[in-house]
Amino acid sequence: MWATARHILVDSEEKCNDLKIVIASGADFGAIAKENSSCPSSSEGGDLGKFSPGQMVPEFDKAVFNGDVGVVYGPIKTQFGYHLLEVTGRG
Repeated sequence: MWATARHILVDSEEKCNDLKIVIASGADFGAIAKENSSCPSSSEGGDLGKFSPGQMVPEFDKAVFNGDVGVVYGPIKTQFGYHLLEVTGRG
């Protein structure tokens, strides 16, 4: 089993919720990631590439391997901050 996903990492739940609203209103997830995410993946629009269960923090695995593809999940709190997460593929 594998998945592909992209995410946005910010330092507050409030900012995470605000960005989720912007994306739900039609803004491009990748563009929002480039502008707002503090993760190095922001330069790739938040793309995390392809990964298997157990390669990411447990909070990510739960959303990525149980949630629907194409849906933005979050805020998801981890040791790194607050994330918006979009599953882009799974197989």
